[in-house]
Amino acid sequence: MERQRTRQVMLALTLAGGLLLTGCGGGDDSGSRSSADGSKGGSYGSAFPAPDQPEGEQDSDESRDFESPESQAPDYLSTFALDVDTASYGYARRTLAEGRRPDPSTIRPEEFVNSFRQDYDRPDGNGFTVTVDGARTGDDDWSLVRVGLATRGTSDDQDERPPAALTFVIDISGSMSEPGRLDLAQQSLDTMTERLHDDDSVALVTFSDQAEQVLPMTRLGGHRDKIHKAIDSLEPTYSTNLGAGVETGYETAVDGLREGATNRVVLVSDALANTGDTDADSILDRIDGARREHGITLFGVGVGSDYGDALMERLADKGDGHTVYVSGADDAEKVFCEQLPQNIDLTARDAKAQVAFDPETVSSFRLVGYDDRRVADDDFRDDRVDGGEVGPGHTVTALYAVRTRPGAEGHLATATVRWQDPDTRAPHEENGQLDTDDLAGSVRDAGARFQVTAVAAWFADALRDRGDALPGRPSLSELAERADDLADTTEDSAVRQLADTIRQARHLAE
Repeated sequence: MERQRTRQVMLALTLAGGLLLTGCGGGDDSGSRSSADGSKGGSYGSAFPAPDQPEGEQDSDESRDFESPESQAPDYLSTFALDVDTASYGYARRTLAEGRRPDPSTIRPEEFVNSFRQDYDRPDGNGFTVTVDGARTGDDDWSLVRVGLATRGTSDDQDERPPAALTFVIDISGSMSEPGRLDLAQQSLDTMTERLHDDDSVALVTFSDQAEQVLPMTRLGGHRDKIHKAIDSLEPTYSTNLGAGVETGYETAVDGLREGATNRVVLVSDALANTGDTDADSILDRIDGARREHGITLFGVGVGSDYGDALMERLADKGDGHTVYVSGADDAEKVFCEQLPQNIDLTARDAKAQVAFDPETVSSFRLVGYDDRRVADDDFRDDRVDGGEVGPGHTVTALYAVRTRPGAEGHLATATVRWQDPDTRAPHEENGQLDTDDLAGSVRDAGARFQVTAVAAWFADALRDRGDALPGRPSLSELAERADDLADTTEDSAVRQLADTIRQARHLAE
């Protein structure tokens, strides 16, 4: 007990001293600590879970140096908004398959990591479980620590979900005439129309140089033929006024707003905006009322070999939504006909995570990715500050590179997730912890899903090639071999696809 008080005093002194943030940081899961769903609202457990900071001690993102993990003294806190985007990995796969190396600016490691299935325990109701585990890399006291957050699973009985009011905003500009863009979107929407419930509603907006409402909000029951006809009538035309499309889409969604339903705008585009307003912040300012007052979220679906990744990602982040990338028929089937209908429900609003590292055992850390999702530490419990929106069936993974003090033993980290109930906006918290004794002796000794997470993060790190390699990162050849072994172990086709994608990158690098 005395040791616990000493740790808490140490952290209080660290924060009170105004140390600058570094942010440097970043299967069977033996050694992980997992907690069940609950509403703790400030009751945490043992040392250093998400402590409050004194007023005036908050950091700024500019004070963090993410590429030089030990250039400044750490404050032992890392805070970020949850993100379930996967578009960066999907677009990188498409680019490498075409024999091109992805632009490093489009590589977001968290989206690589979150593209793969995890095996975290799930809660029974709304909210999260928190799993924290890790493994030593054998690289100068560095370890990889995984923070895993999971929502409840999706129900096999889709009749249990609430009705949906979906406004599809479809890009019909000239660039969408390329095979695998508009034609793929039409095929997918036709299939999805047959799978949605009679009580669901859809609207259709198109945009090229101007935006047009093709179909107002329409119940599917008795009107499927009308909806199919509207979808099949779409043809590519002129330039890309994405701003007009988004604005008209939100106007249509507000006009067709349904109480008790999930109201969502689904933007399908290559995001190559070249007409009208092309600035994400300006576009979002114009639809801010619909987003905040009516809770209308944005789901971005990227298509095309040339793709405006940065614009789509920015729109989704600030539009309380997320993005995926569709490169072919299989992806489209998964996104439109499985993910979208299953995840119409929402389990958490404005979700954020904060990881508190123990200064007695940790000398420095670095969060891998989430560069655009960092949150000031003292905004963690400010529910006016935007977080991430998460639905059922999702997992969110954050990977950290953590350098432990030589010979240190004991508590290593506490991870806390905070979210608001989607209906009542009541805040809830849950946490999980990790001790040094729980670290696997090596990444190869960790569970298979932990190893997949490490391989995905190492691969993204190699593609970004910032000169500050993630600890323990093998060569691309070894990464491909590890992914193959893990594909055999997990019997997961997505992991086999990862191995193939790594080989494509290796061939381009030779």
